[in-house]
Amino acid sequence: MKRLGWMSLLLLAGAFLSACSPEVGSKAWCTQMQEKPKGDWTANEATDFAKNCLFK
Repeated sequence: MKRLGWMSLLLLAGAFLSACSPEVGSKAWCTQMQEKPKGDWTANEATDFAKNCLFK
């Protein structure tokens, strides 16, 4: 029973946190990525940034 409670809490937290992030490729996301240190970008973020923010 406790395991179900923790799983629900984790799912709820994940849904809450993902709702706060701007959509990939949006102007807000591009701005957020420009402010983020380049060393902290993932390979997927760098690819998405190039596709959506540089070569639009």
